[in-house]
Amino acid sequence: IYMLADSLAKQDDVKVLEVKDYIKHPKDNGYRSLHLIVEIPIFLLNEKRFMKVEVQLRTIAMDFWASLEHKIRYKKNLQMYEEYSEISDRLKQCADQSAALDNMMDETHKMIIGLKKRNEEE
Repeated sequence: IYMLADSLAKQDDVKVLEVKDYIKHPKDNGYRSLHLIVEIPIFLLNEKRFMKVEVQLRTIAMDFWASLEHKIRYKKNLQMYEEYSEISDRLKQCADQSAALDNMMDETHKMIIGLKKRNEEE
């Protein structure tokens, strides 16, 4: 995710205005994502305008978690049910476990890249 954010920031026509790092600093409920407020050019018929947009970068696991959490928090009035608290606790646990899995997968990917480089040098 951070490599993707760096690649986006290096584009000549993209200006990063603000970064909200909910991966390094997750919300209390477990939400993780990297939010970038950027300014990008919009090409209209006779002019170019710069618009502010928010880009949210997530892994598949982060996105799945966010969609489930959104369903229980915003789509229905589920807070009135006694199971709501247990579901919220489970979602927090899932967020923590998926973050650990994302980190392990990232570390494994880096190890594979290191082995490929070593193999090419031999």
